[in-house]
Amino acid sequence: MKNKKTEANISMVVSKTFSGLNMNALKYLLPLWMSPLTGASFRCVFAAVAFWVIGWFMKPEVSTTKDKVWLFLLGAIGIYGFMFLYLVGLSKTTPVSSSIFTSLQPIWVFLIMVFFYKEKATWMKILGILIGLSGALVCILTQQSDDLAADAFNGNMLCLASSVFYAVYLVLSQRILQKVGTMTMLRYTFTGAAFSSLLILPIEGFHAPLFSEPFHWWPFAVLMFVLIFPTVISYLLIPIGLKYLKTTLVAIYGYLILIVATITSLLIGQDRFSWTQTFAIICICAGVYLVEIAEGKEKQTVKV
Repeated sequence: MKNKKTEANISMVVSKTFSGLNMNALKYLLPLWMSPLTGASFRCVFAAVAFWVIGWFMKPEVSTTKDKVWLFLLGAIGIYGFMFLYLVGLSKTTPVSSSIFTSLQPIWVFLIMVFFYKEKATWMKILGILIGLSGALVCILTQQSDDLAADAFNGNMLCLASSVFYAVYLVLSQRILQKVGTMTMLRYTFTGAAFSSLLILPIEGFHAPLFSEPFHWWPFAVLMFVLIFPTVISYLLIPIGLKYLKTTLVAIYGYLILIVATITSLLIGQDRFSWTQTFAIICICAGVYLVEIAEGKEKQTVKV
């Protein structure tokens, strides 16, 4: 089990590093080279096809029809909802701001556990939630729209909503993973997400100037990076973490997304240093830390 946990932690580090770079890559692509809705459809359909192809070369996994239906619905609502809201939000705000809201996922996970799974809410956890949410509020209310963020307020709100969708996905997928294999989960959740994307895409229409003449090699290379590494490889690694690590610990790896996205954004000029963003990051990190410390103390008390 110790080796499995080490493997799970390494998987999460690699996965979240790709996810951090994904924010910068998507910010480059959206909305100049493709619309957010088209980008979400590309990711969902590409991943669904990739996971079915990969699954053909792996040992068959046992699962019930009921499990497959639940996975399909989880993907159709959870994964697609997350990707759609996130890409639209990212196209309007900066990678650093969007990653700030991604870091809120442990707090949403805890709130879901409290309201739906009767997890105990202590004063330290409540304090952590309030501090974390205050950081998010600072980011939402103080960031102004500029040349780097066309519509900062709405973009931040959409990224906030996307983090809630992903927290729901984390909680439900971890429970389903106790009964089904990793590849089964990926196949059917992304099939559900692809179904939703193809259902909704005709409403706005396909919009991807990067495929227009003359062929644009660099945007295409960035798109392939997004599809292969943050989408397929990253999602292949996440279930390993979900299977052997606590849900909240998996969510805490979102901090790595924040670190990678922030450093990369400042280096390539996708964001500027801001004291308010720094304050928001400190508040959210402190809030999630308090929630985790409280959970650790409770587990030690139970063991004693």
